[in-house]
Amino acid sequence: MKYTAEQILPEALAAWNWNGQVAGALRYGAGHINDTFCVYVQDEAGDCVRYILQRINTNTFTDPKGLMENICGVTGYLRGMIEQQGGDAMRETMNVVPTKQGENYYSDSDGGAWRVYTFVEGTLCLQKAETPQDFYESAVAFGNFQRQLAGYPAATLHETIRKFHDTVNRYANFEKALAADVCGRAKGIQAEIDFVTARKADCGYMVGLLAEGKLPLRVTHNDTKLNNILMDKATRKGICVIDLDTVMPGLAANDYGDSIRFGANDCAEDEPDLAKVNFSLPLFESYTKGFLQAAGSALTDLEKETLPWGAKLMTLECGIRFLTDYLEGDHYFRTHREGQNLDRCRTQFKLVRDMEEHWAEMAEIVKKYS
Repeated sequence: MKYTAEQILPEALAAWNWNGQVAGALRYGAGHINDTFCVYVQDEAGDCVRYILQRINTNTFTDPKGLMENICGVTGYLRGMIEQQGGDAMRETMNVVPTKQGENYYSDSDGGAWRVYTFVEGTLCLQKAETPQDFYESAVAFGNFQRQLAGYPAATLHETIRKFHDTVNRYANFEKALAADVCGRAKGIQAEIDFVTARKADCGYMVGLLAEGKLPLRVTHNDTKLNNILMDKATRKGICVIDLDTVMPGLAANDYGDSIRFGANDCAEDEPDLAKVNFSLPLFESYTKGFLQAAGSALTDLEKETLPWGAKLMTLECGIRFLTDYLEGDHYFRTHREGQNLDRCRTQFKLVRDMEEHWAEMAEIVKKYS
């Protein structure tokens, strides 16, 4: 794309009927992938109505048509489930606004892709849990997401990022980067290399169960961080799962595990002092309780039993990705200082070690809430 989002913005705005006068459009949110704007519209009654307008990053998501088919299929199914349960589908799932031509996205003259969502008012988006209850509420929200979509034909979804949580493939990419060693960095990270190679078999465990038909394919979000939940300002409950770009077929344990990786600790992702990096069993229990209370009835016994594997493998996978990028010259994950990806890798590996040390306790907690 040759032009900035701001340069194409007037063209994109003209592709929708806004049911009023557009008063302005401002950059919005803290996302790093897509260009996001809040559009302010004055309706006929003189009230301000807000919408979210996004330019999809087609470098990351190369098939916007497939991506939007995923989102519209899943949100349409969710709306039906929410309405059956007496909920408010305009607040409890994302709602895509069609273009003037009735399409679910707009292709601009620069080759970009744009979409519009209704704005969910009266909500907040937390970058980090302020209390253990916040983490619990995010677990309930993601658990509900799993339960409500349990009947959706996951295999019909497009793979918006190929082999995203294929841990065998992530390990293979690490081996290629290590063999190439294009930056000459391998000689200084033998401990990290040994850590990964010692867990090669682990990388194939969940993928193997799926291939054998022992675990079902599910609709998975694949980016289950706290900031992908909208929380009601009044009740502080998680009401809407957002950022559905990575919705794909996958394993329920991966969504659960990515939340644990992100939230069951008190450290920064790039914390250089590993003494400050500790896996929190109380936070693990809080999340597990909420997730299983919401999703448990929809999960098989083996899915529940392997939830700790999801936590361990999503954390290991993330560490492997950071280490691979470090070996390749820091070209994928944005860095702001020398060695940042190596620090990120080490925090993930420290959390994996902690999980392994508390493996029996993790299994007992899962059993307790199953």
